[in-house]
Amino acid sequence: GIQRSAVGIMLASGAHEVASMDATRRKAGAAADGCRFLIHDAWTWGRRLGTTSFGSPVIVDPEVAASDLLIGVGGVYPQHSVGFGGGSKLILGVLERRSIVSLHYSHGSVAGTYDVRNDFRRNLDEMARIAGLRTVVTVHVDARRRPVRVVAGDPELTFDASVEFSRTAYSAPTPEGYDLVVSNAYPMDVSLTFSRSKGLAPLAHAGPGASKVLIAACPEGLGLHRLFPFLNGPRFEAYRHRLRRLSTVRAASIPTRLASKGRKTIGRLTARVSTVQAERAAPRQAFAGQITSDGHRPVHLWTPLAPRGSLPEQIPGFQRAASWEDVIDRVRSEQPAERLRVAVYPCGPLHCLEPAPAELAVR
Repeated sequence: GIQRSAVGIMLASGAHEVASMDATRRKAGAAADGCRFLIHDAWTWGRRLGTTSFGSPVIVDPEVAASDLLIGVGGVYPQHSVGFGGGSKLILGVLERRSIVSLHYSHGSVAGTYDVRNDFRRNLDEMARIAGLRTVVTVHVDARRRPVRVVAGDPELTFDASVEFSRTAYSAPTPEGYDLVVSNAYPMDVSLTFSRSKGLAPLAHAGPGASKVLIAACPEGLGLHRLFPFLNGPRFEAYRHRLRRLSTVRAASIPTRLASKGRKTIGRLTARVSTVQAERAAPRQAFAGQITSDGHRPVHLWTPLAPRGSLPEQIPGFQRAASWEDVIDRVRSEQPAERLRVAVYPCGPLHCLEPAPAELAVR
């Protein structure tokens, strides 16, 4: 068999903060003792393996390029830009910066609609093939992070069934008509960066008069995303953002991009005149920045495990609460009614939000 010393385990951090060796070991657990633990840093040079038909360079971590067998492990959960994560998207975690920039700036977002037939996903599929990612292990977990479904196989062939499982097992109605909407960012609440990205989706559908609460443990404080930093970006980040977007534009791609925009425009116009709702069409969602700056009530943020001083005193769009009692007092000041309609999402990042039923129960 394969010796443990020949097995390398890499925590695929992508554009997020580089994982520490200790975090990698704890993530893998005692079952990985004797294996090699590898640290990926997307901002160091990688090895170029090719280019996709979308023009994106496939540049991966040298350890990945040198491997004889590449296996990705992850889950298939809602993801705002590409519909669902997991599958071929696992390759993104071991890409070099230039590949990640090309992916994020060459394709538009599906805005949380669970549309998995998009160019972002197609580009990822091509990248995974070029990089040799032919096997993934997809794990679905429950509210206590216990596996409830494990499937291994080709990332493209197993993806649709995994999406369908998520949309069925994690289905939840949108909270239109509720007075209070509470989203727990668990189990993706290790930092505010993650919590803001993953846990705000239920709050995107709260009405203008609703109170909104985000619960996020944040044991690592603010966190970091090096392409889209929140409150901790470098100087002139707005200009860097524009330059990165310009860097992905190729003259040969302009006709393709114009055609793609034309198809999207036609699709939107067709949808407007159609009176038939697409089967299981998920509602569009706002970006995190739009949710927290919509001109209505701010999001009340409770971070029970955030180390002292690890989060800024002022967080745009949020009002930090010192305790759960503080959250309750604030909601009471916003909602004077004696009986409230309350929607609670215990695992915000996992829930697949579907159009709400006509009748809303008072809880």
